[in-house]
Amino acid sequence: MRLFNKKAEFEYELTGEGVEAGIALKGAEAKSIREGHGDLTQAFIKIIGNEMFLMNANIPAQGIKDYDATRSRKLLLHHKEILSMSTKMKQKKLQIVPVRLYNKSRLIKLYLELGRPKKQFEKKEAIKRKDIQRDIDKEFRPKLQ
Repeated sequence: MRLFNKKAEFEYELTGEGVEAGIALKGAEAKSIREGHGDLTQAFIKIIGNEMFLMNANIPAQGIKDYDATRSRKLLLHHKEILSMSTKMKQKKLQIVPVRLYNKSRLIKLYLELGRPKKQFEKKEAIKRKDIQRDIDKEFRPKLQ
């Protein structure tokens, strides 16, 4: 099962430089991800010390009372990967964006990518381009009678 961060393409200009990270989950969380439940739209990455954490990702656990679905989760990366991502982030003024959450056999993986936050006028331009393309496609679509 794959869960995509739908806001990542809209909010950030992704560079293509990315890394695959493991994620520390509880059993009920892993089960809910395999079933397709979860949301990455509000999620972000925070580096604390020499560790990366996924913050504000909504992964509900079924059957558990008094459970915080948006708790912080530790990302499992090598020290060199964390160091390279953090230096690129600081040098180029980029942010680390969680793009998709998927399973690789039994393991749950999170794909992280570096991205530059878009400004408001860039977001409006993207919406205009989408609307124009939708209108063009609608005009040239064959009409069924």
